[in-house]
Amino acid sequence: MTISIIGTGSIGTAIARLLVNAGLPVSLANSRGPQSLAALVDELGPLAQAVTARQASQADIVFLAVNWSKIPDAVRDLGPWDGRIVIDANNPIEAPLFKPFDLGGQPSSQVVAQMLPGAHVVKAFNHLLAALLTDPTAEGGKRVLFYSGEDAASKARVAELIDQLGFYGIDLGGVQQGMLAQFPGGPLPALNLVKHG
Repeated sequence: MTISIIGTGSIGTAIARLLVNAGLPVSLANSRGPQSLAALVDELGPLAQAVTARQASQADIVFLAVNWSKIPDAVRDLGPWDGRIVIDANNPIEAPLFKPFDLGGQPSSQVVAQMLPGAHVVKAFNHLLAALLTDPTAEGGKRVLFYSGEDAASKARVAELIDQLGFYGIDLGGVQQGMLAQFPGGPLPALNLVKHG
């Protein structure tokens, strides 16, 4: 199973650290090109490599962790997705103003899925702050990660990855239920829940 991340801001970098700490190879891409990632790849070690966004889009599981307003440009020339899994780690809001984007009541992952025809989009890794994402354990238990999506097989693979990384995954259901963990608007974002036992 190949894994990549498109976007190397705080969330993308936190996910990259998680993956290499779990012994999983990861390919990283951003809008500035592979050469801009040399320092990060050096820091992450031999399991990480810098690639182009097009190369990253060919992985079995692709994390999309890009500022909301930049997603259309980031994915415009990528695909076809051919049923590959895209983990939508985004929220329809961004610094510095943290003003929510008006999606007309649609779940953000549904908007993302419309930009990625043929992909199986699973919403996950979006409700915790980056600082908490780097450590799956807390207070003697496992941090909870929520996930949601329409394709059961893809959700099952993401659930396996969440477990492999040391978190406790909770399936919220489809994209509509995924709005519970969407920031802003849902009741679950930033909740640092821990599963014991």
